[in-house]
Amino acid sequence: MKRKIVELTVTALICAVFPLVIIPAVFNLFPSVNTYSNTVPTTQIIKQDDGKYDIVLVQMDECLKEMLLEEYILGVVLAEMPATFHPEAMKAQAVVARTYTFRRMLSGGKHDLADVCVQSSCCQSYRSTEDFLGSGGTQRKLDSIKEAVAETAGQILVYDDAPIEATYFSCSGGSTEDAVAVWGRDVPYLKAISSPGEENAKYYTETVQLSVFKLADKLGIRLGSIQDFKIGEITYTAGGGVDQIVICGKTFQGTAVRKLLGIRSTAFVITVAGNTATITTKGYGHRVGMSQYGAQAMGNAGSSYQEILFHYYQGVDLKTIDGFC
Repeated sequence: MKRKIVELTVTALICAVFPLVIIPAVFNLFPSVNTYSNTVPTTQIIKQDDGKYDIVLVQMDECLKEMLLEEYILGVVLAEMPATFHPEAMKAQAVVARTYTFRRMLSGGKHDLADVCVQSSCCQSYRSTEDFLGSGGTQRKLDSIKEAVAETAGQILVYDDAPIEATYFSCSGGSTEDAVAVWGRDVPYLKAISSPGEENAKYYTETVQLSVFKLADKLGIRLGSIQDFKIGEITYTAGGGVDQIVICGKTFQGTAVRKLLGIRSTAFVITVAGNTATITTKGYGHRVGMSQYGAQAMGNAGSSYQEILFHYYQGVDLKTIDGFC
């Protein structure tokens, strides 16, 4: 976007020619504030003569690259969703990615001089068409994904006439989660909802084992003997995740346990046999918003991308970005 490009240093302009670094998608972060507001502070959006919109992408090495919005959205879909997924799931992903991006564009972005970056842990991953084809992707599949993105061009999700915080993740394990359970913020369109049909998903469940002493160490607990390790009261969220769990008399948030143990989700069960702790998780990611494997299941069952979106985001509408510029 011209408002930012003029501020680039000579060094940034030179390094912008290097390829983007791709990071596989795991989850996106969400502002941890306690009060809900869907208003978005606006800034200038650059619209080209052909009706297309600019976006500034910050690369992993902090270099900047300018590109068209729809070109960027194609790269996000290529990076964030398996190329084998149903076309309707691809369309849903394109709308969600565009909504997430456009909200960042309106608010001036999360980064100095840029709207978004290519780190999935911060914004969204990005993959060039060249990288896709060079890594075994076929032209036929690329054309199919391009078509899915083009059929939703300009479409975003809104709530109270403002772009939503369109969070998404890999697999729910059967149910999504309330935003308040993960980020401490109640958001009316990010509620726990069932997500059937994911049972055969790659990340539906995972079991890991480690010693009880290793588990205690990861949680910052000093354990004298195996007999000292005890799991107490557990409370659960609306989406089936662990809200709080008492371990060795110490209370942990489920989100903290997930982070400390490096497990896939807060929907976990810990069992102990002898000196071995077994941790079984369901789902992968923060589980708030759209489940990608859930979208795939809905697409396979005959749902349209609109039905997928309205299932995972409650009370939202589909609009085009032209009304905001």
